[in-house]
Amino acid sequence: MNIQQKTGNLDSITVNNRSIEWLELEWFESNKRIIRKKTGSGTEIILRSLNTGPKLTQGDVLYEDEHKIIAIEIKPCDVIVIKPVSMFEMASVCYEIGNKHLPLFYDHDELLVPFEMPLFRLLSSLGYDVKQEQRKLLQQLNTTVAMHVHTNSETLFSKIMKMTTNE
Repeated sequence: MNIQQKTGNLDSITVNNRSIEWLELEWFESNKRIIRKKTGSGTEIILRSLNTGPKLTQGDVLYEDEHKIIAIEIKPCDVIVIKPVSMFEMASVCYEIGNKHLPLFYDHDELLVPFEMPLFRLLSSLGYDVKQEQRKLLQQLNTTVAMHVHTNSETLFSKIMKMTTNE
């Protein structure tokens, strides 16, 4: 089955007594322009250049008729979970993760990063409360970063840190 665009999300459609066929994706597959996989029921799906945006997420509907719906299921994976206790800690943790150019996700006041033992050890050694869990990575934070400044002027990080303190 060739699919070029998603038709909606399970949150906004009426399922009634139609069966739901799940197409399982890893979090990093959700941005791919071409995906060739089988659903849990064995239906072969070929996704090509989705017109509604390249990002697929939990519950996106790829196909529906009067009998069935084919929707996206993002699989859980090992993640590092960080729950910053202040805006200062949030800025510091985001800086450490951003400095490593790793994807960062946000869920219910927690930061999630795909699990990597070196990062887990680094964040633990810096005193952050981190834990390893199985979670779905759904809400990736998108950032636009200005060029690094290596002169005597303020850096982006120093500006963020000033904003998070009461000075």
